[in-house]
Amino acid sequence: MSALAPADLGPTLPRDLEEQWAQTRQLFSRAFASSLHFSIATVDADGAPHVTPIGSVLLGEPGRGVFFEVFTRRLSMNLARDARLSILAVDSGRGFWLRSLYRGHFARAPAVRLVGRVLGPPRRATKEEQQRFARRVSAVRWLKGHDLLWGRLEFVRDFAVERIEPVHLGAMTAHLE
Repeated sequence: MSALAPADLGPTLPRDLEEQWAQTRQLFSRAFASSLHFSIATVDADGAPHVTPIGSVLLGEPGRGVFFEVFTRRLSMNLARDARLSILAVDSGRGFWLRSLYRGHFARAPAVRLVGRVLGPPRRATKEEQQRFARRVSAVRWLKGHDLLWGRLEFVRDFAVERIEPVHLGAMTAHLE
């Protein structure tokens, strides 16, 4: 997935994170299907949090991922100063939430937060990365907005995940902890 050599990817992945990766990837798929974006939080020049909605996060091997840098001027500036980031994925499926509210608990995690850092400056996306994202949005490829948003996906940022944080929603998620 990444143009970086394994030695460049940072410390080894904690075992529990590796074990959670398959479920995390599934939740990210459901989150994109239900809300078409994720939220990436960075730190701005004043130390304040800055949140950017971005739909192009692709998770790869355990603890690694990329996102396309499109329309992300402030995000890019923040990451040039401070490589830390947090990515929030929420399964916003209406049926999932209605069933959960009816039952009084979530059958699976409704959201997850990835905490990590980017691994250097943007790089040119591989054909595989471009094709993988193109498949994700292929259902709307015939719409005018498709090309306006995703017609020129050229650069990605690699990131490493240091920890996965479940999002707790009180009694609704207590049994998942």
